[in-house]
Amino acid sequence: MSYARTNEAKSFLIWDGDCAFCARCVQFIQRRIRTDATIIAHQKADLKVLGLTTEQCNQALQWVNGEGQIRSGSRAVAELLKTANSAWPVLGVLIDLPIIRLFSSAIYKLIAKNRQHLPGGTAACALDSPD
Repeated sequence: MSYARTNEAKSFLIWDGDCAFCARCVQFIQRRIRTDATIIAHQKADLKVLGLTTEQCNQALQWVNGEGQIRSGSRAVAELLKTANSAWPVLGVLIDLPIIRLFSSAIYKLIAKNRQHLPGGTAACALDSPD
């Protein structure tokens, strides 16, 4: 899949398509959070065009905006929320504030590390721990 860069810059939320917990989160986003971003599993995305690696995508959610800037983990969540409808952008700004970002990042890492134990999670959701 290729992604043409046009004057209408497109943003992408890249997630781990092998993770059932992540799939449930994406379903929630698609039902509740309206955004113009393309939400796609990294296994189906052209990572090279997006400036990402499989390793990055296996370790955390990725956000790539129309200018090619990349945000990972909780910052990817914040960027998605900032582009959404309703009150979601306020939450996105809040969780990306420097002090709060310390907590949102820690919470994201805790969830990612334990995603196989969360609702919808399976053994396939487990992250390989880097050495």
